[in-house]
Amino acid sequence: MNLKSHLLSTAVLALSLGFAPITHADELATKGREIFKKHQRAVLTVQVVVKMKLSVPGMGGQDNETKLDVTGTVVDPSGLTVLALSSIEPGNMLENLMAGMTDEDMNFKMETELTDVKMLLDDGTELPAEVVLRDKDLDLAFARPKTKPASPMTAVDLSKASTAQVLDQVITLNRLGQAAGRAYAVSVERITAVVQKPRLFYIPDSTMTSTAQGSPGFTPDGNLLGIFVMRSVRAKGGGMGMFSMRPEGLTSIILPAADVLKAAKQVPEAKGDSKAK
Repeated sequence: MNLKSHLLSTAVLALSLGFAPITHADELATKGREIFKKHQRAVLTVQVVVKMKLSVPGMGGQDNETKLDVTGTVVDPSGLTVLALSSIEPGNMLENLMAGMTDEDMNFKMETELTDVKMLLDDGTELPAEVVLRDKDLDLAFARPKTKPASPMTAVDLSKASTAQVLDQVITLNRLGQAAGRAYAVSVERITAVVQKPRLFYIPDSTMTSTAQGSPGFTPDGNLLGIFVMRSVRAKGGGMGMFSMRPEGLTSIILPAADVLKAAKQVPEAKGDSKAK
């Protein structure tokens, strides 16, 4: 090989290496847009009105009522929707956090009551709904329209699931708030840990994105990985507890689709309704 040919080969190799990350990024973006187009309408805003009663020994109690917009993922065409329980009833999560603030149990209690639940569709329709199942251990809640929707709703298929490994990328979907016109949004997360015990779940990275609790996460092959929820435990001696930048007893996780499906099958079947696949 003469000098001219050698230089040309080197230049071609350098260019191919230089464009490899860009090509990979474009491939991920293409797959992400396909997932977004197919599944975006399975993600909706669920608006809840919740009454909360706080009580701490020696400090009395306090009642208040607030309206919350949270993210839900439709898992059945009948409108059955999965939410993170902690996003609508944060009592258990806060009790666990407060328990880690001191060595002594503060007996912090929070009672919650949902007084109104609505599903907000992208055409402006508001569907009155009700929470039909709660699972504190998995941080899951399932809501369903009180009346059957006029047409089947777009839903993710919990049975078509994939797994992930550390550093794998995950495509997540969400619906933004009122200030952003409730637009559909897509983000890319990366798996930082895979936890095997006490059950399998995934830890996403801590980079700030539009992903919310209740958002679905998909692997690039288009299959569902799981649903974003919170995992909270009573962690004694956790430093500043709930005021710490990283509370020991609290972390965001991706709960595998298989666990969500198992929980969905426990939902009482409504008349004329079909359960999640």
